[in-house]
Amino acid sequence: MFTQRVSPTRRFGTLTASLAIAALALTACAGGGTTEPGASGSAGASGGAAKTDATITFIPKQLNNPYTDVVLGGGKEGAKAAGFATTNVVGPLEASASSQVTFINAETQAGTNAIVIAANDPDAVCSALAEARTAGAKIVAFDSDTNPDCRDVFISQVVAKDVALIQTKLIAQQIGGKGEIAILSATANATNQNEWIKFMEEDLASNPEYKDIKLVAKVYGDDDDAKSFQEAQGLLQAHPNLKGIISPTTVGIAATARYLSTSEYKGKVALTGLGLPNEMRSFVKDGTVTEFALWDPAQLGEVSAYAAKALVDGTITGKAGDKFTAGALGERTVEDGGLVIVGPPTVFNKENIDKYDF
Repeated sequence: MFTQRVSPTRRFGTLTASLAIAALALTACAGGGTTEPGASGSAGASGGAAKTDATITFIPKQLNNPYTDVVLGGGKEGAKAAGFATTNVVGPLEASASSQVTFINAETQAGTNAIVIAANDPDAVCSALAEARTAGAKIVAFDSDTNPDCRDVFISQVVAKDVALIQTKLIAQQIGGKGEIAILSATANATNQNEWIKFMEEDLASNPEYKDIKLVAKVYGDDDDAKSFQEAQGLLQAHPNLKGIISPTTVGIAATARYLSTSEYKGKVALTGLGLPNEMRSFVKDGTVTEFALWDPAQLGEVSAYAAKALVDGTITGKAGDKFTAGALGERTVEDGGLVIVGPPTVFNKENIDKYDF
């Protein structure tokens, strides 16, 4: 069974996650859900002794995010194929540091076997996750890591440094190797964003090919479309000599592209980063964006589900060298630090973007 439980925090923007949960409990109209039959009789992820009544809950950074929707779609399919009897999705509608804690606590009380979380803050969720682990839950971080002490494995889209280097390479090519650039990120505490930005800064500082490129600003749109749009507008107003923007977030790059596409800066200020092909297609075809990158988000969710089932079944523990099979995606190996890599990034442009549908 697949259930999505939606927090009403967007309706009451100033309410805390705790109040959102209370609202869900008190009124049926506060959220919606769908159900699908599970596959409780399926074999375990690595052919071990499968737990046939296992439950899994995905807690993304925020719900109603186009990127998250694709990830969760893959996660739902992966959970069904891996053999989870019940799949739940819960989470905030706004990506703040503490917004996920109440959802974790609720899953602990419910006795959920596996929690798969994309952390808005690597440390803010740790105490709640520790309680969940004590209660017997297996913890898989995906997309954005927790503190490593707070989970069993981390499913990463790609090698973090590779994500960073492809973005600096793309912006350098698009601005001719010189000029001022800025970064429009998601939340200030997002683990994945901050790690990519760290590698970008190191690359810009150490690579002689980038000696004439100057990073003049870093701003945060909180993975909110309206705020990201405003931040993009503010960057251009504050830095009239800006030549390019890197936005390593699908919400941010789409909002920035929308702003640029109808502004005087179209064709003058380059934009790259991480985006969804379906959201970026029109901006590539009208010349607002030349190239950007991403991985297949559905595979991130799928591999996370298989890893969770292998942990629940006891066929892996999360130590380096553990192996599990992620269905048609093949065998995956747990690396040092509990890291599992999904796959390399793809660069999208006018020539290939129509080949992709996500």
